[in-house]
Amino acid sequence: MTDPRRRVPRTDAVLADPRLTAAAERLGPRLVKRAVTGAQDAARRGEVAPGDVADIALASLPETPTTMRAVINATGVVLHTNLGRAPLSPAARAALETAAGYVDVEFDVASGERAARGRGALAALAEAVPAAESVHVVNNGAAAIVLAATALAAGRDVVVSRGELVEIGAGFRLPDLLTSTGAKLREVGTTNRTTVADYVAAVDGDAAFILKVHPSNFVVSGFTASAPVADLRGLGVPVVVDIGSGLLTPDPSLPDEPDATTTLRDGADLVTASGDKLLGGPQAGLLLGRAGIVEQLRRHPLARALRVDKLALAALEATLRGPMTPTHDYLHANVHDLRVRAEKLAEELRAAGIDAVAVATEGVVGGGGAPGVRLPGWAVALAAPYAERLRKGHPCVVGRVDRDRCLLDLRCVPPAADADVLKAVLAG
Repeated sequence: MTDPRRRVPRTDAVLADPRLTAAAERLGPRLVKRAVTGAQDAARRGEVAPGDVADIALASLPETPTTMRAVINATGVVLHTNLGRAPLSPAARAALETAAGYVDVEFDVASGERAARGRGALAALAEAVPAAESVHVVNNGAAAIVLAATALAAGRDVVVSRGELVEIGAGFRLPDLLTSTGAKLREVGTTNRTTVADYVAAVDGDAAFILKVHPSNFVVSGFTASAPVADLRGLGVPVVVDIGSGLLTPDPSLPDEPDATTTLRDGADLVTASGDKLLGGPQAGLLLGRAGIVEQLRRHPLARALRVDKLALAALEATLRGPMTPTHDYLHANVHDLRVRAEKLAEELRAAGIDAVAVATEGVVGGGGAPGVRLPGWAVALAAPYAERLRKGHPCVVGRVDRDRCLLDLRCVPPAADADVLKAVLAG
């Protein structure tokens, strides 16, 4: 009898299928060919019929050439670091499309000469925080601190409270970042209490600047004390403040979260922050403060290595100039609206025979912002096994498991995506 493997179609014959030809133009020939050979191997093992190779290959192809998958965030965590933190606004996404091609990022089209890089984004940032004499942008929040320490304190002391020597995630610790620049740490105070007198005693000829760091992912309560920025401004050295979360102006719903405007008005010489947290923009490190200090950082050789790319510059400018971001909308979501949506979704699922119920829940800001703040909301509660099924499904829905129930918190789910959540649960 003829070996059944001989009936497996040749690679070139399968690739000639118009559907796979079109896929190769969209995804690239190597990725498509890999899918075809995988389907052929399955046919040789007898797992699929030889005549189905093209269909199997087509079904295995991703929607885009990247391995990243779009995710519906039903965790209730607004700035979920593992899910990319802040989702970009439609305006920022449109700006990315523009910046993907040739753009005048460092070119003056009027004169035909070279121009300042990212001048539009820097102007937008300066307009958003008038209290800053000058601004600069690097590629992330940690880079902003590293640049400041390198340019201002290499070989000298950075005076910092012991209670603010934080770990910023993934095992990276602030003391290690600072000492990697050549700066030396002069720790003052204790874990729970640091006073102005502690700083006064530490500031001498070797002190380059005082660093204050917002402990953005934990809260110390009880017998505590910290020195306000306004009381440190006259000690003879610059005051650098890392506010972390990127809030540029006060937000009444986050009263304990420091913002750049207030911090600068209180006397900080330099403020550093992240762009992809409460600002709701792309990953970036923001530096705002005194003109002389910011210019010193801008001209330092390390600034070139930490330079932000054109895509982030475009998205940052659009975030600053454009409408409210998804991050803002999710933080200030109407609880009544969330309840109505959750009850409607649960009712539709019950009608399909699925055990689902709308429950009150609490979300969090996440991303190292506003620790301890709880965001009242509503979720759809399902059986716990749905958590894994929904993560592996299409679309990918990421919820959280609480008390042996899978909770789909709708705070960060756009209303238009409720139908996608319904579809995903029904398919699971």
